[in-house]
Amino acid sequence: MHHDKILNNLKPGLYCVATPIGNLGDITLRALEALKKCDVILCEDTRVSKKLLNHFNIKKHLISYHKFNEREKIKKIIEKLKQNKIICLISDAGTPAISDPGRLLIKECIEHSIDIFPVPGASSVSAGISISGFSDRYLFLGFLPDRKNVLNSNLEKAASFGCTIVFFISPNKLYKIINDIKLHFPERDLLICREITKFHEQYIRISSNKLEKLNISKKGEVTVIISENKNIKKKLIELEESDKKEIKKLLKTKTIKNVVKLICSKKNFQKKVIYNYCLEIKNDKK
Repeated sequence: MHHDKILNNLKPGLYCVATPIGNLGDITLRALEALKKCDVILCEDTRVSKKLLNHFNIKKHLISYHKFNEREKIKKIIEKLKQNKIICLISDAGTPAISDPGRLLIKECIEHSIDIFPVPGASSVSAGISISGFSDRYLFLGFLPDRKNVLNSNLEKAASFGCTIVFFISPNKLYKIINDIKLHFPERDLLICREITKFHEQYIRISSNKLEKLNISKKGEVTVIISENKNIKKKLIELEESDKKEIKKLLKTKTIKNVVKLICSKKNFQKKVIYNYCLEIKNDKK
């Protein structure tokens, strides 16, 4: 009885409601309750949301709220919330504000001390992690950036953590960055998830050094999960005498940049340590 009471009396505020990422059976009882009881539903694409709401026979006032009109809609939404309305925020699929619009509105609600409640449910991140068999200490990168130099610095930083890595990407782009993944994540296992929970769902397990053999449909988006690095060694911070000798010798014929590269390829040193030592030697010679 007490449980029903809580369900029937929703407190005013913003509800972040997770919707299915494919299979409509993944809607939760609480999500249906919130969507039926609220005053307004904010959604990315009204056509997509109408399909979901019609399926569950929910008729509500929908406001389209997406990354292109977020700023102009916020003021009106905050006004409604201040009048003690119950507003549900949903995205086209999965949990709102995770690689989807909603963060600006949530920040604004925090500013105005408006209550925000999560109604948890489907998420391709946790769904993929749960069947990966990899470490549950993971770093989520969202959608990878397009620019090559930004992409590579992101991947390099991510690799340095040694934990499981999760990101979203289109299959087309995934094929384009195979060499970057091989470079930053050598000999790691990958789980590539397509169409999670849908009829044609596909889970491909492949090693990073065999990625050129990958064969997936170019449609939609994929969730990529890279295993933790079990072989990560602590980066060496102090140079031994033998290392110093080698660096001095190499500096006679090579640039600092090349020396750093060479030494790092033999031992797992922090680049900075070698770079600083090279500078010391150069400065001593002046």
